[in-house]
Amino acid sequence: MPDLTAVKAALRAQRIETPSWAFGNTGTRFKVFAQPGVPRTVHEKIDDAAQVHKHTGVAPSVAVHIPWDKTDDYPGLAAYAADQGIAIGTVNANVFQDDDYRLGSVANPDPVIRAKAVAHLLECVDIMDATGSADLKLWFADGTNYPGQDDIAGRQDRLAAALREVYGRLGASQRMLLEYKLFEPSFYTTDVPDWGTSLLHCLDLGPQAAVVVDTGHHAPGTNIEFIVAVLLRAGRLGGFDFNSRFYADDDLMVGAADPFQLFRVLHEVVLAGALGPEAGIAFMLDQCHNIEPKIPAQIRSVMNVQEATAKALLVDQPALAAAQQAGDVLGANAVLMDAYNTDVRPLLADLRADMGLDPDPVAAYHRSGYGEKIIAGRVGGTPASWGS
Repeated sequence: MPDLTAVKAALRAQRIETPSWAFGNTGTRFKVFAQPGVPRTVHEKIDDAAQVHKHTGVAPSVAVHIPWDKTDDYPGLAAYAADQGIAIGTVNANVFQDDDYRLGSVANPDPVIRAKAVAHLLECVDIMDATGSADLKLWFADGTNYPGQDDIAGRQDRLAAALREVYGRLGASQRMLLEYKLFEPSFYTTDVPDWGTSLLHCLDLGPQAAVVVDTGHHAPGTNIEFIVAVLLRAGRLGGFDFNSRFYADDDLMVGAADPFQLFRVLHEVVLAGALGPEAGIAFMLDQCHNIEPKIPAQIRSVMNVQEATAKALLVDQPALAAAQQAGDVLGANAVLMDAYNTDVRPLLADLRADMGLDPDPVAAYHRSGYGEKIIAGRVGGTPASWGS
């Protein structure tokens, strides 16, 4: 039986990053439903992210998205975040919404547009320098919709050249995290469609490049924990974008669709000894659907990751290894299932009490009155939304 003191220590040290865009009005390509009290500025997004950390104790950074979170004073933004008790985390680039990128960004056949895209990526590294961020996260909508539209191998060459230029600009303590996505908005070829493509580019770049696994970016039935195990073995798992999906990239709350999958993924992380911050795995949330209230959804998402992590930490590893070595198929599976079926909510409630937090973060948030305060106070201006 795992030592509960060690389990609590690991959970206390866990760090989960929230995404700034999840606090604004978000939705699908069909509709964005507005909610009262959403942020109008990046500073108000930081205020909301600070609430998540205040009530969970394990969300001390917020990822920003450029230009959605553009400001004239990035050192000032970092100082403001520090005043709220959090930090600026991953800087996300955006080379998919400008009209110029209709045929792609860094893989576009037009060298002028490629140069524009690379300039934006380099700008994001400048922002990392100004805010103290260590990670640049890249996702490309680049691809094609029709056979013959462009040279598939040529697009890989263009992508590689752009990545090399940006990689060369990184500081010694900074990383490039390359995300992949199976499809959408490109439906014939996507230039970074899977973990293998991302990994090949990262291996070519060097040790400061690693793969991001978005848990919603796979075909149905994909064994995501296998991907995680292989990347951990190669030392190239840079981080997660945690969300859930029922069909495709649905961007639902993490753990909503398949909490057992989340447990299995985190089991591989625990097995590899990669749970703590020193392992360099960025545990990021990336969800922005359109009906749930923003701050409570982020708090609940953090709690879902914590619960899955706690169960992974409760796996009796010696018993599991012994069953595996003995070829005891059902016994090994039972060890995993025993941990997964454990109700870890009392354990986490005790941990929060030990940390001076309310055992029920969602209830504590609702009692705080912060939701009513921002609804009353954030009147006028332009509410932040997906894509702004």
